[in-house]
Amino acid sequence: MDIVEMIRKPWPWYVAGPLIGLTVPALLLLGNKSFGISSSLRHICAAVIPANISFFKYDWKKGIWNLFFVAGITIGGFIASFFLANPDEIVIAEATQQTLSGFGLTSFSGLMPAEIFGTSSILSLNGVIFLALGGFLVGFGTRYAGGCTSGHAITGLATLQWPSLVATVSFFIGGLVCTHWILPFLLTLTF
Repeated sequence: MDIVEMIRKPWPWYVAGPLIGLTVPALLLLGNKSFGISSSLRHICAAVIPANISFFKYDWKKGIWNLFFVAGITIGGFIASFFLANPDEIVIAEATQQTLSGFGLTSFSGLMPAEIFGTSSILSLNGVIFLALGGFLVGFGTRYAGGCTSGHAITGLATLQWPSLVATVSFFIGGLVCTHWILPFLLTLTF
């Protein structure tokens, strides 16, 4: 198997997990930096927003490495999507398809149902609820929790930070509540 073919296939958890986990000590040892993505949005806003907002008044250039890191993730995602995409069909579990079909969703050809996340539904009630309101809540929650899932669950736990343990447990509880109660409720309202 050549290297391109190996990269195209999904990697097993026991390869991908340790590689992600090794990012934390590599950043700490090589540059005394913490892994996390949510702070990069603050750096971007501080760099480009000329408003007099105290939250964005700091020396954002100290965190410029983070912007290069996020740019690398973005470029890597673009390359992976357009040049190294897995040619195999996306498989969604039959039980998940049956559950979502019960709510009126019928598109299972991609990672996300087109009825909710497709370009045609952006300006619909579904688009507003799932994309705009959902995006706002993710941003608010990230700020309220003092970081994102990657910052808390990967870096925070690896450096034995108590607030990160609380945040990570809360992320999982929130995910379960949303999956089993809030999402079904929203789907019955909109479909």
